[in-house]
Amino acid sequence: MDVFAQNERLARGVNIIGYDPGWSELDQHRMQEEHFRLIKEAGFAHVRVPLHPFEHMADVDQDYRIEPKWFVMLDWVLEQALANDLLMILDCHEYNAMAQDPQGLKPKWLAFWRQMAPRYASAPDTVLFELLNEPYRDLTPELWNAFLVEALALVRESNPGRTVIIGPGEWNNIGKLAELVLLADDRNIIATVHYYEPFTFTHQGAAFEGREDDVGYEWRGTESEQAAIKADFLIAAQWAKENERPILLGEFGAYDAGDMDSRARWTSFVARRAEFHGWSWSYWQFDSDFIVYDIDAGTWVEPLRDALIPAAQ
Repeated sequence: MDVFAQNERLARGVNIIGYDPGWSELDQHRMQEEHFRLIKEAGFAHVRVPLHPFEHMADVDQDYRIEPKWFVMLDWVLEQALANDLLMILDCHEYNAMAQDPQGLKPKWLAFWRQMAPRYASAPDTVLFELLNEPYRDLTPELWNAFLVEALALVRESNPGRTVIIGPGEWNNIGKLAELVLLADDRNIIATVHYYEPFTFTHQGAAFEGREDDVGYEWRGTESEQAAIKADFLIAAQWAKENERPILLGEFGAYDAGDMDSRARWTSFVARRAEFHGWSWSYWQFDSDFIVYDIDAGTWVEPLRDALIPAAQ
């Protein structure tokens, strides 16, 4: 399938189940079969699944073998996605570990793809591979360009026609797209960027960023606020045109501590702007934080759901 048509199929999506306890204890997963149905019924076309395999892999003397029960969980997620006609992105989300020791962990990361790629080689083309989420820090843009070639070669051994997602360095930053080097003769690649600007607004109150007391920011959708986002997105749009690559906005969201009206306005504007440029997008995220669905209450966070997928559409 043409990669631009594949990106159109991705359309609107949501990140799911990355931090679910089910990855460690199979009977403890919060996400249930009904949630996949609800995602589809709401109007989402795909799910992006952040994978954290490193803690479930053996040591080097056992060839970094992935424990079987981890695959049981992943196979269940894949089964539910396929049963609900959802495309699925398998995203290696070990970005923090790789940022701290890229050379030391490179063999483990490659071993992950050496196991994943053949295992899911027979999966339909609605399953996509994302080599690594948000390379940053010691995994510099230059080093990342070298790493991605090796991982992509591993994938292509068993999945010559699989759509692969690859983003630039510095947290999949739009401003680093110009430094991303993709193989010119491999056209089945979707480039991905992430967007959380202005960061003081989107991450206000986030303890994991040391901002638990840094709150009170609004996003009113003023002309200047909109112009800043438009300018950032135009950088990616121009890069995509020049390089003939489709774009996935793989993450965007505003943290739960912000006021809901501002969060909904920002989320709606970012999603519509991505669509204006013909990009697919995947909201961060379904459960855990930045949530668009409250699993404990069994209800959608309606302002965010409606911001992402307006009722009329």
